[in-house]
Amino acid sequence: MKKVNILGVKIDSITMGQAYEFAMNAIRSGGFHCIFTPNSEMVMAAKNKPALKDALNSADLLIADGIGVVYASRIIKDPLPERVTGFDLTKRLLEGIWKEGKSVYFFGGAEGVAEEAKANLEKEFPGIRVAGCHNGYFKPEEEAGIVEAINQSGADLLLVCLGAEKQEMWICRYRDQLNVSLAMGVGGTLDGIAGRVQRAPEFYQKHGLEWFYRLIKQPSRFVRMLALPKFGLYVLFHGKKYLKEEK
Repeated sequence: MKKVNILGVKIDSITMGQAYEFAMNAIRSGGFHCIFTPNSEMVMAAKNKPALKDALNSADLLIADGIGVVYASRIIKDPLPERVTGFDLTKRLLEGIWKEGKSVYFFGGAEGVAEEAKANLEKEFPGIRVAGCHNGYFKPEEEAGIVEAINQSGADLLLVCLGAEKQEMWICRYRDQLNVSLAMGVGGTLDGIAGRVQRAPEFYQKHGLEWFYRLIKQPSRFVRMLALPKFGLYVLFHGKKYLKEEK
């Protein structure tokens, strides 16, 4: 599979349909696989955090969750085919496992979020198998027990929603101990499925403006959003050197 090097993070050049087929085949095949969904903020963070960059590049599939990553690929003249959001891929996978009788485990979010997500999914996909839930608040000494609970649940798909960086590092730390076929780090996806966070209207999604919609709804995100132009400028002036180093 072709990869595009964005500041040292090697994103798979793949469409949503291809990502879905890859993920479903991973679930069917057994063994352990993981998918990460970096946006521009995470790619920028990985530039200065070797452990995070290594974790991202260790994924079996690395998809461009943020439109900024897609724009960056165009800047360096190695364009990705499209944005593949973690939320949309997750929803397609949940429908896929429902049809095939596979099961999912929800790990992350605030108290009660996973249960609310489960209730909503059961309305949308009657009979969907949710093998178990655990919120995202735990102490380090509890992690071994969480891994054991996930393994004993028999889940095929594990959705880890601990927030960017933390979820990727957690999956990598326990990848040799997890008995799931596919683990995905998908951030606030559970909040979206639970209905606690509303996605941007379709217009904003289609035009890559979800970040702008979130900023309108949460002006407090302004400082965080400054990372986006910084990322774009860095890619513009330094992005191609990573391609040269790879060659």
